[in-house]
Amino acid sequence: MAISLASLRTSSSLIPPRLLLYGVAGVGKTSLAAAAPNPVFLQTEDGLGVLDVPTFGLLRSYADLQEALDSLYGEPHDFQTVVLDSLDWLEPLIWQETARRNTWSNIEQPGFGKGYLAALDVWRDFLDGMNLLRAERGMGVILIAHCDIRRFDSPETEPYDRYVIKLQQRAAALVQEHVDAVLFANYRVSTIKTDVGFKKQVVRGVSGGDRLLHTIERPAFLAKNRFNLPESLTLDWAKLAAGIPFYAQETAVAAEGAE
Repeated sequence: MAISLASLRTSSSLIPPRLLLYGVAGVGKTSLAAAAPNPVFLQTEDGLGVLDVPTFGLLRSYADLQEALDSLYGEPHDFQTVVLDSLDWLEPLIWQETARRNTWSNIEQPGFGKGYLAALDVWRDFLDGMNLLRAERGMGVILIAHCDIRRFDSPETEPYDRYVIKLQQRAAALVQEHVDAVLFANYRVSTIKTDVGFKKQVVRGVSGGDRLLHTIERPAFLAKNRFNLPESLTLDWAKLAAGIPFYAQETAVAAEGAE
C-alpha cells in the first residue's frame, strides 16, 4: 500500500467494528447478533434454534472454518456482518489444529502449558482472517462466547469471583486485545433478604427478566468499549448500533437518502 499524506484519516468511524459478545446462557446473544446488518454465521455450535439466518452449517474442524472464511473473502456476496458462534466451541477445534500442525497426539502432549501457548498462533490466524473480512470486504465482526465464573486475584483487594469469557486465559486475553468492544450480556438481578428465624436471613437473587448489555468493566465482569457507549443498555441491536459511529453514520446516510 502506498503511504502518503493523502491516505491520512481523521476517524475510525469509517471502519466496521469488531465486537465480542459474551454472557449467561439463554440471554439472547445469538439473537442480538442476528439483528446486525445482513449477517452470515460461522457456526461451531448448533445454537441458532429457530433463527432464520444464512449459515455454512456446523463447522466441525478448523479446516472447515478456514474454507468458510476463504469463501467470504474471495467470492462475490453482499453480507455485511460475519458472526462466529461461538468462541468456546471453536477453541477445541483450534487445539486439534495446533496438535495436527505440531504432530502431537493432543494439545497436552508437550506439557507445562506449551500446547496452549502454541495454540495462540492458530488463534492469530483466525483473527487475521476475520480482520481481512473487515478491512477488505467491509464486514462488521461479531464474536460470541459463553461466560464462566472464575476467581480474580486483584493486587488491590482480596480475591473475588467475576464473570469472564469461557476461554483459556491466554486465548481470552488475545481475543480481547483484537476487538473494539467486549460486551457482557446478563439479566438485571436484584437481591432480597428473607428472615428464616433464629435471627438468620437468607439472601436470594431475583431477576425481573430485563436483559442488559454492559459495556464498561466492573468488579463483577469484564467489559470494554472504544465508542463511549453508555455503561449499560438494553439488549437491543438498535440501541447498541446507535452508539457505534460506523452504524450511526450508515443510519444517518440511509435516512438522508429516504428524504
